[in-house]
Amino acid sequence: MKLKLNIFRLPFIAVFLLWIVFWIEKKSGLDFARFGVYPGDISSLFGVLFSPFIHGNLEHLYNNSVPLFVLLFMMQYFYKKQTLWVIFFGILFSGLFTWFVGRPSYHIGASGLIYALVSFIFFKGILTKNYRLTALSLIVVFLYGSMVWYIFDIKEGMSWEGHLGGFLAGIILAFLTETPEEFAQTYKYEWERPDFNRYKDPFMKHFDENGNFVSNPHTHTTTDEKIKFKYVIIKEEVKEEQKLPASKSQILNDK
Repeated sequence: MKLKLNIFRLPFIAVFLLWIVFWIEKKSGLDFARFGVYPGDISSLFGVLFSPFIHGNLEHLYNNSVPLFVLLFMMQYFYKKQTLWVIFFGILFSGLFTWFVGRPSYHIGASGLIYALVSFIFFKGILTKNYRLTALSLIVVFLYGSMVWYIFDIKEGMSWEGHLGGFLAGIILAFLTETPEEFAQTYKYEWERPDFNRYKDPFMKHFDENGNFVSNPHTHTTTDEKIKFKYVIIKEEVKEEQKLPASKSQILNDK
């Protein structure tokens, strides 16, 4: 696969939006956190879509910008047609999950989407069994494997609910999303397929169990079949006349 510059477009746009929103918030003096997800509050449902663009401070923004850029680059290179699908439903599912099970506080940040991307890339690569995508899965584990601990409530002030929602979203999307055509497993011969049945294959029907060619498979019988012969012994019956003794008249006539 050739590296094209347009695969950097989406990662740059996504990270740029995060920084421009943060800049507008600081310049305007407004607090955008109220546009995040507040669990159980109907009015904050819009925060499901807005919260990934809102960050509490510069450190929070930086920590999300770098992995988001790297992961979106991977998605554009290996899963270009599936990228927008994964982004949209990753944001939607992680946000709704947080809204249902989260603590009563405003949840903000792109970490839910980041966890969805990590989870998707890892599990999709394993499921496809393609050596390139499997290698990509191992790279993701090497870079971001330690993130898995933050789907649990181990750090105060961190939205583990958003992390867990994104992680689960990635697993679900890995099963629902089609594998890119260039990485889909193909079979050169029919007999390579796991569901191949030699007894239904038109060509294989011309060979018996011992590998012998049979011109007409419909009339062929295997060598294991036994031919039974039925022997019938017919005993000639002696006429009744021959069993009886000769009459007296016959005896006299013979004298």
